[in-house]
Amino acid sequence: MHRIFTMVGRLCLLVIISLQAGCITVNLVEPSGPVQEVQLSGTGDGKVLLLDLSGVISAQDKDGLMPHPNMVALFKEELTRAAKDDKIKAVVIRINSPGGTVTASDILYHELREFKLKKKVPVIASMMDVAASGGYYIAMAADSVLVHPSTVTGSIGVIMLTVNARGLLEKVGLEANAITSGPRKDMGSPFRVMTVEERGIFQAVIDSFYQRFLAVVQEGRPHLSADQIKKLADGRIYSGDQAKAAGLIDEIGYLDDAIEMAKRKAGLTEARVVTYGHRGEYQNNIYSRLFGTSASGLAGFANLDLLSMVRGGTPQFMYLWMP
Repeated sequence: MHRIFTMVGRLCLLVIISLQAGCITVNLVEPSGPVQEVQLSGTGDGKVLLLDLSGVISAQDKDGLMPHPNMVALFKEELTRAAKDDKIKAVVIRINSPGGTVTASDILYHELREFKLKKKVPVIASMMDVAASGGYYIAMAADSVLVHPSTVTGSIGVIMLTVNARGLLEKVGLEANAITSGPRKDMGSPFRVMTVEERGIFQAVIDSFYQRFLAVVQEGRPHLSADQIKKLADGRIYSGDQAKAAGLIDEIGYLDDAIEMAKRKAGLTEARVVTYGHRGEYQNNIYSRLFGTSASGLAGFANLDLLSMVRGGTPQFMYLWMP
């Protein structure tokens, strides 16, 4: 027995040394594979599909023990599968996000809008704790928008995140030098102060993204005038009641109310509520996935790594509520 334990110990030591040396790669967890349909409730032939958008919106892959696609890739996979299912008669998008990068938010909005136009089924957005900035942007692709009584939404606008490490470098006696082909090539560098001219260039880019945001809200809220939208879009957040009074959302209700609205708009008296999941996920009701994983909901917001979002100093343009 002692000899067996000795052999096992040596084998473990050999594996550890090999891993540290980069000699072998061990996948401790099998890839999750394609999404699979999970029925949550209801009966009938028709289906109401419940999809989830939770956490900071980004197309960046997340490292970890459990391999899984990024938010944009997963949402595209889910919509592609849904488009091929003739029994899906309506879709409810559950949004719980403070927003994220400009491009990722716009891609998700585009994908949802294109799906709705091609599939021709009602799409309902149901806002959870937070559906602000990029989260609100995506909701504008839906036919109707519901918020919970305690939802925080709004924050219509753009923010640029950057880092200035000049003071830190001076304290430790370091100096960074950049050799460029032009005076604006290193604009936004974390190693020097931004000039007035450079700030103006960045502001012009932000203004362009802001105008696109306003146009998206105008398309999603056609009853509001351009002047009304611009007045509402100063970056502030709104409670559910405030958003309803301002015309930014349609109704106040819970997730099951959004599902009932989806059924009603699809002309269904009864329907099966289904969602998509990966192998190993446990989902048994409409709230399971949202509150059952550490990467979703408000718990996922705490995982926002600002240093990674600005990618080592490169400015990032965000549709993000970040108090």
